[in-house]
Amino acid sequence: MKTLLTALVSAGLLSASLAVAAEPVKIGMVTTLSTKAGYLGEEIRDGFKLAVDQEKGTLGGIPVELIVEDDEAKPEKGKQLAERLVKKDGVRIMTGIVFSNVAMAVVPKVVREDVIYLSANAAPSQLAGKGCHPNYFSVSYQNDNPDEVVGQYVTEVGHKNVYLLAPNYPAGKDHLAGFKRYYKGEIAAEVYTKLDQADYAAEIAAIRAAKPEAVFFFLPGGMGINFLKQYAQAGLIGSIPLYGPAFSFDERILKAVGPAALGVKNRSHWTHDLDNPANRQFVEAYRKAYGRTPTLYASQGYDTARLLGSALKAVNGDLDRMADLKAALKKADFESTRGGFAFGNNQHPIHDMYIREVIQTPEGDYTNKTVKKVFSNHVDAFAGECQM
Repeated sequence: MKTLLTALVSAGLLSASLAVAAEPVKIGMVTTLSTKAGYLGEEIRDGFKLAVDQEKGTLGGIPVELIVEDDEAKPEKGKQLAERLVKKDGVRIMTGIVFSNVAMAVVPKVVREDVIYLSANAAPSQLAGKGCHPNYFSVSYQNDNPDEVVGQYVTEVGHKNVYLLAPNYPAGKDHLAGFKRYYKGEIAAEVYTKLDQADYAAEIAAIRAAKPEAVFFFLPGGMGINFLKQYAQAGLIGSIPLYGPAFSFDERILKAVGPAALGVKNRSHWTHDLDNPANRQFVEAYRKAYGRTPTLYASQGYDTARLLGSALKAVNGDLDRMADLKAALKKADFESTRGGFAFGNNQHPIHDMYIREVIQTPEGDYTNKTVKKVFSNHVDAFAGECQM
């Protein structure tokens, strides 16, 4: 009888253990789904969801539950949502933030609460250097990276003076700092606009008066759409060349802007035409699932999910093994859409960087074509400041 009772208790305990193991891992995604920049969060979400859907509701074979919230591009709203996800929903893995000001309000706090944060976009310099943390991984880039590439390329092209334009928030300052780090010519002007600004008439008039040899701008989402249209309407496209990061020339911006962006050079660490098996599969699957070509944001959301899947598989979904989970994340044992991918000592990517050109397809659409690799295995400028 005692042996039978012991067996029954053991079986009950085993059943309870299996029930706990079957509970899906909760992933909190705080992202921007409204405002003019709302499509950026949609792309990150859809890229991430594609990876989950391809694995039939799992990542690395581990059942997951994705909880998506809209921060409305507001730091305080993002902070409140993150706190609720952690305290009410018991989330221990987070991702999704688009804007760096929201990231700075959310990330430092949640990582101190033993939450792992995987950035699928925003990657401010403060979190790459002295503010690095063992619980923070940037799967996207470091804010300055995109513009270092353009600064190098514009120097090689031979432009002697360049006019700079970006929104007045952490990412805007990081992006212009990145450009200046590698650009060897003169800065005609460095102008910071309001975040989510719609009218750029005054800035365009100032550019016309300054007569620079080129303009470098960072205006993601709807800001980029408005600026490009107004720049073209002012007749400056043909006379003062434009350069920018990929964020101002993604597939959805190009659909809205059309010929105004034709021929403009921009930089990226990913493009839909990168020729590797993981990327070819991703682009085809994304087009089939959503009826559109993925943007850089979608590729970053997808890579984030794939990275997380590799780590969850390594610990069999057991979030009590946080040290092992972080070690598996750091290993980055997954097939990235951008090809080669590794983490530096500050847990930001070491990857190749490219210059792209906006072209028109035979079907009449506008898209990007990779034209040159500028940096190989590029390390961000703040890795040396990180002590982990």
